[in-house]
Amino acid sequence: MSKSVITKGILIEDLVNDYPISVRYLMEKKIRCIMCGEPIWGTFEEAAKEKGYNDAEIQAFVEDMKLKAENT
Repeated sequence: MSKSVITKGILIEDLVNDYPISVRYLMEKKIRCIMCGEPIWGTFEEAAKEKGYNDAEIQAFVEDMKLKAENT
């Protein structure tokens, strides 16, 4: 089974299942605290916008997560 492509539209559930390193990244950016039991539904973009991030910041996060995923 192939991994999901990291985009702003990736579901949070797919992101953390396919790329476990993303859990720490999301927590560092205060987007989701999966370890605290915060619900994980919705897309990465929706979650980031809930925390006040703009489109440019969200795209930068996507690119950063892609790099981190490649290096694991």
